[in-house]
Amino acid sequence: MASKRRTTIADIAAKAGVSISAVSFALNDRPGVSAATRERVRAVARELDWQPHTAARALGGAKAGSIGFVLNRPARTLGTESFFGDLISGIQLGLAGTHVGMTLLVARDADEELQTYRDWWNGHRVDGVIVIDPRHDDARLRLLDELGMPTVVVGSHPSPPGSAPTVWIDDSDATTTVLRYLHALGHRRVAHVAGRPEFEHTAMRIDRLRDFAAAEGLDAAESIPTDYSAENGAAATRDLLSRSVRPTAIVFDNDVLAVAGLGVASEMGVRVPADVSIVSFDDSAMIRLVRPAITSLTRDTVELGQRAATLLRAQIDADDPLPSLPGPLLTLSVRESTGRIAH
Repeated sequence: MASKRRTTIADIAAKAGVSISAVSFALNDRPGVSAATRERVRAVARELDWQPHTAARALGGAKAGSIGFVLNRPARTLGTESFFGDLISGIQLGLAGTHVGMTLLVARDADEELQTYRDWWNGHRVDGVIVIDPRHDDARLRLLDELGMPTVVVGSHPSPPGSAPTVWIDDSDATTTVLRYLHALGHRRVAHVAGRPEFEHTAMRIDRLRDFAAAEGLDAAESIPTDYSAENGAAATRDLLSRSVRPTAIVFDNDVLAVAGLGVASEMGVRVPADVSIVSFDDSAMIRLVRPAITSLTRDTVELGQRAATLLRAQIDADDPLPSLPGPLLTLSVRESTGRIAH
């Protein structure tokens, strides 16, 4: 990631051929400069992507004292997914005692997320960002590299050398852990109610299921994408359990999908785990409190967020990209929703 200094009021003054004080007067709409000078300064400011409302901080070269975090997920799912609350709590822990705050925004779409990064950086509002849900050939990471904004990714594998570092948990390995367990219980028809396939971690899970099915000779293996909502999770489960040949195990990409799937099984009179086993890739109080409690992969998401914030603080002060770091270890928490297949 190239280091790129943000535009300051001094840069505008140099390009416009006026004094720093004249730039300050022009950008803050104060008397003391001519109309022509005011317009020339503002034109240069626009050209350099500088935002006037941050003039004082830009002039002093001070840090913003905040890191940014954009969530690009449907707003209706954020209140029910414990992952985000735990991750944000961990980020706050990683900032504790540093006098650094966090600026949080929920974006409606990819374009708004990209524009937010531009506005934050050009407006000197944040000193760096944490990015989640990386994609293949991620436009966000390309933009952040172009801006020179310090970045840490929460992802599924280490970053290539020279790019923004990642705090990572291997989703391919995690998927193998779940599939080996189900295979040992005798399951040969496995379905995967997935999230969005453009996310690297979802794509890794889909690929691993396909490869595992081929290697172990499973009778059926299928991934169904969703938007992570309970409604989509219920619809996918209802489709799977309505088939003449049903899967004997369903793996859900998060806790919301898993609880929705469990509800559909109960509604249809399909016994869990006697008729179908259910596993979630996310752990939370919600899946431990339902009955039967749901088997899940357990990670310390608070620790994940804390490691990401700590690494970002170090990256902000570094000249070059720092190495990626592994996240907390995953463990399989076996509960009542999984069992041996009935013969």
